[in-house]
Amino acid sequence: MKFLVQAFWLLFFYLLGIGVSALIGGIIPGSVLGMVLLFVALVFGWLSPERVSRLSELLLENLVLFFLPAAVGLVTATAWISAHWVAILAATGVSTLLIVAVVAGMQQQMEIWKRRRNIRERNHGTR
Repeated sequence: MKFLVQAFWLLFFYLLGIGVSALIGGIIPGSVLGMVLLFVALVFGWLSPERVSRLSELLLENLVLFFLPAAVGLVTATAWISAHWVAILAATGVSTLLIVAVVAGMQQQMEIWKRRRNIRERNHGTR
């Protein structure tokens, strides 16, 4: 029964993400929005981690199974890949650099926020 309740929550946020994606015109995939909404619900305490922990662990332990269809698709598309390998490598390189830059910027900003919070807590404690 616990798996059914946990599956409900995961499917709820997945379907909620699909709904939000349809409302905004499909700019962001519904599955991605669903994960973001689930993350927000977990961070703000609207959903406790225990409500999805066991099923999440099971899915993560068997994550390799979710990559099998993509791997088969790559094997069947070798002719297309070999014809467009330069564009694929360029897109991969550019997107990797962008991701590294965004993550570095976010990390720096989070460190600044952490330092400011620590300074405020120290100043507040000495009054």
